[in-house]
Amino acid sequence: MTGLAGQCDVALWFVLRLLIDTSAWVDIATRREGQKWIVPLRALKAQGKLELLVPALVIEEFDRNRPRSESAVTTSVLDRLGQMRRELREYAGDKHEHIWLAETAQHIPLVNATAPQNFREIDELLRAGTILEPGEPEYARAVQRGLDKRAPFTADKNSVADAVLIEVYASQVSRASGSDVHAFITSNYRDFSVPNGDRRQPHPDLAGLFDGARSRYAYQIEGLHEVLIEQFGDEYLEEQEEVDFLIGEEEPRTLAEIIEVEQEFFDRVWYVRSIAYDDKGELPGDIRTGLMANRERVEARYGRDGLRKAIGPGHEETWQYGYISGKLAALRWVLGSEWDFLDT
Repeated sequence: MTGLAGQCDVALWFVLRLLIDTSAWVDIATRREGQKWIVPLRALKAQGKLELLVPALVIEEFDRNRPRSESAVTTSVLDRLGQMRRELREYAGDKHEHIWLAETAQHIPLVNATAPQNFREIDELLRAGTILEPGEPEYARAVQRGLDKRAPFTADKNSVADAVLIEVYASQVSRASGSDVHAFITSNYRDFSVPNGDRRQPHPDLAGLFDGARSRYAYQIEGLHEVLIEQFGDEYLEEQEEVDFLIGEEEPRTLAEIIEVEQEFFDRVWYVRSIAYDDKGELPGDIRTGLMANRERVEARYGRDGLRKAIGPGHEETWQYGYISGKLAALRWVLGSEWDFLDT
């Protein structure tokens, strides 16, 4: 049996229609693991099993919050790194700080590249969703909420946008067919959750909108996670597992890893140059003795045959030497040197 408007798989009897407010979208965007929700939402939407209900004001608020939120994420990472360095200096001392930092930095990415990606992909999701413009009925009901001092007009602030948002959701629920499942996702507990109680429950003034079955109230990303599990089960979890695998595969390199590999390509470039200088026969005996000892060390570590692939007059050897030199230059640039710095 086909689902709504022939969109769904034969085994699916409903379409999940989500209205995720700005606060929840920003929460997803600023989480390092935000892709665990962005990717499944995109996949389920593409399959016609999920619809994103997007009030126009959510896009406006998301755009307005985006620069500040992206900057806050970067600042947070730098603050954590600075705090860690201060603690290392206190407990390890200046002499050993760099050693401890190289070890513990394995758990802190050099750059927080996930936030810009999350914000960009959420922006694409929002603009590809079902855009909802409030009309006179929604505005009228929002004004009445204000006059009656009903949620979200429960705090000393302008809650007109939140009132319009909940009324847009109410209109969607009122027009739902028997097979529709709606959910309202928010991280804004002050305006929408029960006061001084379980934030996973809606405010009493809003409770009539949520029957817990065809209309769900969900708090924060954890609430969204629960709704998606209940509605899609293993299908949703499999999408998350795939994201977990990809995140694990694409973990940013740590400072310790970069320093280690930079040293390797320093050794490889130095090895080629050491042979070129030695062949000229211009090195004093004591310097040549040290050079040979160092060359033996490098050969023992990386293998003589592999090192000598970059030595020779042929095109292949020239390419190989240029290749390892390029790697050294790139790694040094990451560590703060100028481009093309290849001194050994």
